[in-house]
Amino acid sequence: MTHPETGSKQPLAAAASKSGFQWNDPFLLADELTEEERIIRDSAHAFAQDCLMPGIVEANRHETFDREIFREMGNAGLLGPTIEGYGCAGVGYVSYGIVAREVEAVDSAYRSCMSVQSSLVMHPIHAYGTEEQREKYLPRLASGEWIGCFGLTEPDHGSDPGSMITHARKVDGGFRLTGAKMWITSAPIADVFVIWAKSEAHNGDIKGFILERGMEGLSTAKIEGKFSLRASPTGSIAMDEVFVPEENLLPNVAGLKGPFGCLNNARYGIAWGALGAAEFCWQAALQYTLDRKQFNRPLAANQLIQKKLADMQTEISIGLQACLRVGRLKDEGRATPEMISLIKRNSCGKALDIARTARDMHGGNGVSDEYHVIRHAMNLEAVNTYEGTHDV
Repeated sequence: MTHPETGSKQPLAAAASKSGFQWNDPFLLADELTEEERIIRDSAHAFAQDCLMPGIVEANRHETFDREIFREMGNAGLLGPTIEGYGCAGVGYVSYGIVAREVEAVDSAYRSCMSVQSSLVMHPIHAYGTEEQREKYLPRLASGEWIGCFGLTEPDHGSDPGSMITHARKVDGGFRLTGAKMWITSAPIADVFVIWAKSEAHNGDIKGFILERGMEGLSTAKIEGKFSLRASPTGSIAMDEVFVPEENLLPNVAGLKGPFGCLNNARYGIAWGALGAAEFCWQAALQYTLDRKQFNRPLAANQLIQKKLADMQTEISIGLQACLRVGRLKDEGRATPEMISLIKRNSCGKALDIARTARDMHGGNGVSDEYHVIRHAMNLEAVNTYEGTHDV
């Protein structure tokens, strides 16, 4: 498979930019990356194509998740990559975005699991936890040995998490948590749960707690009948007076700024990832319409088709520049939540439109998962909704 920036089947690191316009990298994004970032891009590309791509159609058909692939993600340094130490890579946020783009070019479900692990589980433990919590959890999460999930959304409280009813009651030695969480990525298979609850001992403020599989009163269930993100499990979490020891409280944050700080990092990665899926759909539509002949000429010879392809190229190229700019600002400590919301909203909305158009351009073949675009289109329906919908 050719790389979206080089268009070359030769080794990616060796592919040099040519003078003049490059249709598949119009603003020369590759030239704006550092040498380290290009190496990370090539490594993530190789991992996604060699490890994820071969089995993704069957995984999506049968709703199977491969924990071994997740461990390979850890071995490749793709989990919690922005964290320094604890077995993590310690790279910048531009690199994190580049990894998300490469993984989601294959499938949004695995990018979602990666984002949850890195931004919603490892980040709060690192940023809000104690050193003992970091040493206990981060190395095994970074390696992919443990899988984590993030419990914020509730059955009746999605875009308004401040109205959550999950609560923590102080008892000797810790807390008792009661409540329910819904639409939680990786919940059915998670070993570690970062749960947000209103704490009576903290004047009703929202606090974070680390729960572990096997705690009495903690149960999960898989959500069945899901037509999006089928290659990773999504589920519900039920807590019935679950005892959580004092040392599992995340002490260094209170209120919604805790979960929102996590979500800002995840949304940033989603902005890059969604455009990775869009790039795949764009290039698949281009190749299909070049190869498919009707009325004795390629479909791509029609100006209507060319206009659609040009629209895709325009939105993807401009969107990537916005993601790169916010990534640089994030690495400088100057990015704001509003910036991240803008690129998340733009990337996801545009990517969904591109995937739908690409599906249509494939004609009847577009609904076959062997061509991949219908899988991307279905996945992006969820990506456009979660962690901040397009309209809210």
